[in-house]
Amino acid sequence: MKRISLLAFALVIATTGTRAQKATSPKPFNHLATAKSSKTAAKPKLIVGMVVDQMRWDYLYRYSNRYAAGGFKRLLQEGFSCENTLINYTPTITACGHTCVYTGSVPAIHGIIGNTWYSNEIGRTMYCAEDTTMTTVGSTSAAGKMSPRNMLVTTIGDELRLSNHFQSKVVGVAIKDRGAILPAGHSANAAYWYDGTTGNWVTSSYYMNELPGWAQQFNNEKWPQQYLSKPWTTLYPASTYTLSTADEKVYEGKYKNSTTGTSFPHDLSGAANSSIAASPFGNTMTLEFAKKAMEAYNMGKGAVTDFLAISLSSTDYVGHQFGPNSIEAEDTYLRLDHDLATFFQYLDANIGKGQYLFFITADHGVAHVPGFLEENKLPGGTWDDRAAMKDLNEKLAAKFGVKDVIKAVDNYQLWLNHDLIETSGKNYNDIQQFIISNLQKSPAIAKAFPIRDLMVTVLPEPMRTMMTNGYNTKRSGDIQIVLSPAYIDGGKTGTTHGLWYPYDAHIPLVWMGWGVQPGKTNRTVGMTDIAPTLAALLHIQMPSGNVGQVIQEITH
Repeated sequence: MKRISLLAFALVIATTGTRAQKATSPKPFNHLATAKSSKTAAKPKLIVGMVVDQMRWDYLYRYSNRYAAGGFKRLLQEGFSCENTLINYTPTITACGHTCVYTGSVPAIHGIIGNTWYSNEIGRTMYCAEDTTMTTVGSTSAAGKMSPRNMLVTTIGDELRLSNHFQSKVVGVAIKDRGAILPAGHSANAAYWYDGTTGNWVTSSYYMNELPGWAQQFNNEKWPQQYLSKPWTTLYPASTYTLSTADEKVYEGKYKNSTTGTSFPHDLSGAANSSIAASPFGNTMTLEFAKKAMEAYNMGKGAVTDFLAISLSSTDYVGHQFGPNSIEAEDTYLRLDHDLATFFQYLDANIGKGQYLFFITADHGVAHVPGFLEENKLPGGTWDDRAAMKDLNEKLAAKFGVKDVIKAVDNYQLWLNHDLIETSGKNYNDIQQFIISNLQKSPAIAKAFPIRDLMVTVLPEPMRTMMTNGYNTKRSGDIQIVLSPAYIDGGKTGTTHGLWYPYDAHIPLVWMGWGVQPGKTNRTVGMTDIAPTLAALLHIQMPSGNVGQVIQEITH
């Protein structure tokens, strides 16, 4: 007993001494930590979220020896890069990506399962942002019959406005309507997008009844014509683009009415207003419009944090047409680098360096052009979803005597006509298995299975989780198709995206400005982690459908 008592006494003395030492020993001075705590004492004046449509993660580094000091290089030197940021759902498509970034949610919850999908409720394909009850503001076309109502959850912008009784100003700007509407959220002050049929920036009656004077003035300046009146030439001599393929390739897409093939210079003088979207100057125009919006709404000048959501769409149009290894893609990113440097200078001068929080990410990546892969002895190929649907319906009619069993194909899914199958008296499971067996005969298809059997189908991770996160019980189809690696749903020219593979799912995420210390992490984070991290930084509620986690390296 005496031995035990002495031991206990010794432990008490040791513990007390340790506590005393912890309490009295000064901590080493960390000027970075001190700097950060002083910054995070107040909220940023402005948050700028930028989604670069179709930007693969490797574009941060691929052309880095040619980037200027103030663009991507500044981002990586002054910012914090989450190097292994992955999309955690399928399909990896524009509308889903923009929604996910700003909601922290996934299609299974937020409901935006693609740019389009077949709606059993209305019996036709539905567009993600369509709203037939709205009218266009800014032109006479139908480009403004849009709203965020198909999105079932709140965005971080919605939560920011809720947190201070709608004092914060939230605005979305993009060439694509979905790139402006879905990020801005339900309660946004405004969202603006480009109407390629008229050459005007427009909005919807969901937000306002008349286009503001500053936006009308911007339209009057005829920005598309300013850029389209001159040929698109390379920023540097074409011979110096050594990280890209030769300029003329049969697997690259041509501009409409082009008589000069796929080589520079690209004469767009006779092109429609919409052609600016498929050139790097669409990004330049978007950023100029975003600056005007900031000034008009007096963003970053009030007592609360404002939020500007920008999507740069031209990278996607160029990438689809020419592919990620083209001189056109390289030139687009070199020009974007200059545009970013100019935009950062504008933010520094008008908001104040360290007073705004900026992040850049992407909605998805992109696959290599199959023709490029073949040329370099790499696996890959094409698949045509419409042709496959037609072929399957013909085979189903011959086998079961029922026409048009498959009523839609979209987002790598098939929708079956359940009522037709039921009234025909045929066995649904037999028809479904016949479709799957025929699909899997194609080398383009790695797997096909009933979506309702997702949890009992043998699938590796992360494929299973990504498809689970992408499956919305009310909106998704009946049969899931998984294309083989490097296969695309497309033709002989250009490329696309949408699959679970890293080339489509690995995206950049770099934070810069208020409260951010330089650095990087290779820890895997998800696209869904952006919104809750912003919520933590702002001390507000995360969006209503959030499934993401806070990126603690940013908040500590």
